[in-house]
Amino acid sequence: MELDLNKFRTLVPISALYEDSLLYLAERTRVDRLGQGELLFEIGDDDPDSIFLISGELRLISDDNLSARIRAGSEEAQYALANFKPRQFKAEVTSNTATVARVPPMLLEKLLAWGQVAPDQVPEARASAAKGPGVEESEWMMTMLQTPVFLKLPSSNIQTLFSRIEPVVFTQGEVIIEMGAQGDYYYIVREGRCKVSRPAESGETTVAELGPYDSFGEEALISDATRNANVTALSDCRLMRLSKYDFLELLEEPLLNWADAQTADRLLGEGAIRVDVRLENEYQNSGLPGAVNIPLQRLRDHIPDLNRLQKYILYCDTGQRSSAGAFLLGQSGFDTYVLKGGISQRSS
Repeated sequence: MELDLNKFRTLVPISALYEDSLLYLAERTRVDRLGQGELLFEIGDDDPDSIFLISGELRLISDDNLSARIRAGSEEAQYALANFKPRQFKAEVTSNTATVARVPPMLLEKLLAWGQVAPDQVPEARASAAKGPGVEESEWMMTMLQTPVFLKLPSSNIQTLFSRIEPVVFTQGEVIIEMGAQGDYYYIVREGRCKVSRPAESGETTVAELGPYDSFGEEALISDATRNANVTALSDCRLMRLSKYDFLELLEEPLLNWADAQTADRLLGEGAIRVDVRLENEYQNSGLPGAVNIPLQRLRDHIPDLNRLQKYILYCDTGQRSSAGAFLLGQSGFDTYVLKGGISQRSS
């Protein structure tokens, strides 16, 4: 069902978005139509959406049977309905039909933070304000906001990151990262394709091919080690890069979950899996009970085989390699933890 953009623009805080951000959000908003007597949500529901009433009327009913009627177009309907989670009210449609918009709240918050427009600014005031980024720039940034990495970042970090990240261009066949070099930048592919490879007896082995919105280069930055692979442009590429200092400050710190021995025991009791990211001979010599061994340099290859609903506790000797591994998995949306202090923190 099509969303009424004129009504969508009046909702708070959606009204504070730049026009291109508003349209981007609208494309990712679900519209539902309900009939009289249907329940929109129940008391105790923990659904993730922010729900706005677009047309019709409904009644909010509390646990102690107090009720309030909300009609589309009213001041109350400008705001998300009973937005505290779990829901403190149930919502029942009282008109013949009602239309609601289900907005993804995390995306809305990040678009608001990125736009840097005051939430109480009315559309007329916004019209004379400074324009947002160009269409191409907006599309790239807003797509990045929905990647697993950016969804986990605090809004303040996102604002700073977009101000510090810089574009860089490579031609087909050009080496972007050379194995053995010191880590200096974290890269995100904006356009084009890249190849990750390592030397082999037959010449080289391709580890991965990367395309738009994929990223690379984090292992050396987190581990403070040299580059462990070559990255070459398979086509003319436009990349975005972030310096090591900015990467560690804005991305690594907020994205890594550290677990001490006690926390690790609790997670294991809840079904988490230990992953030893050291080399196979290291694992065979001193691997922790029940752990699986996926060496860091092969972790990217194993991502398709891992269960995204599973929690993983990564460890190594000191926490350096496991930190890099946890960040790599976190970029792909996995729920990961790093054993604080490394294998010295192992539990029985």
